[in-house]
Amino acid sequence: MAFRKSTIVRSIFWVLDTAAPPLATRLAERLWCTIPRGTAAPATTPGTLVTIDDRIVAEKWGSGPVIYLVHGWGGRRGQLDSFVAPLVQSGHTVVAFDAPSHGDSAPGMFGRGRGLLTEFSAALGAVVRHFGPAYGVIAHSLGGAATALAILDGLPVERAVFIAAMADPIPYTVEFGQTLGFRERTRIGFLRRLERRIGRPMSDFDIPARLGESEDELPPVLVIHDTQDKEVHHRDGAILAAAWPHAEFVSTTGLGHRRILRDPEVVSRAIDHVAGVRV
Repeated sequence: MAFRKSTIVRSIFWVLDTAAPPLATRLAERLWCTIPRGTAAPATTPGTLVTIDDRIVAEKWGSGPVIYLVHGWGGRRGQLDSFVAPLVQSGHTVVAFDAPSHGDSAPGMFGRGRGLLTEFSAALGAVVRHFGPAYGVIAHSLGGAATALAILDGLPVERAVFIAAMADPIPYTVEFGQTLGFRERTRIGFLRRLERRIGRPMSDFDIPARLGESEDELPPVLVIHDTQDKEVHHRDGAILAAAWPHAEFVSTTGLGHRRILRDPEVVSRAIDHVAGVRV
């Protein structure tokens, strides 16, 4: 993910790393989990709104086998709006939802404005339990990583598309620390705090490693990633596709991290994979 440098924040970490290491780890965790604002517009194709468990706002269109749309970090359900009409026309129910602390959904366990990867996965599971089995999932960015995690944790999905998905968050914590100027001790400390908060080790989110250990039958996936993605490295897509059984990797150029969701060829390839219909 892309991280913005801040002279003030770097100065704060320079002091806290030496004078108050516990405060440095706490601040690093809060900043890591802070959701960026203003990265996605509302949907332009109105559907039927449903609130699940009084927390998760979802939207439904069409009828038929269900295909789920999962947005990325800082996004919302309308981010994948380009996929809705073609999927409905091909005879499918389409469901998109806002992850906790995103869009219209309630705040997650870390409070308003902050989120966790595990909450994306849990929200997907809750939405699938409500609307029915996942004939397919199209997921973007962190939503792709969360969907992969949910599948590896046992969520039945028949086929999936990961667009600009992260393969493993740990390397990004190194970049995060380098950008904000805190020490390796602080990075390890905030990861330990995060593990305690979510109740599972960070190694669980190394998707290629999990794939290497899995003996489960996994769904076929299509991985699409742009060479000029400035948020999630292009190599993540290649690594993820190489590790996943029955995966196809499509590399694009010039679409970046978000514009890729509106590209007609990307939309067509994704729908062809999950629905078996070329549009």
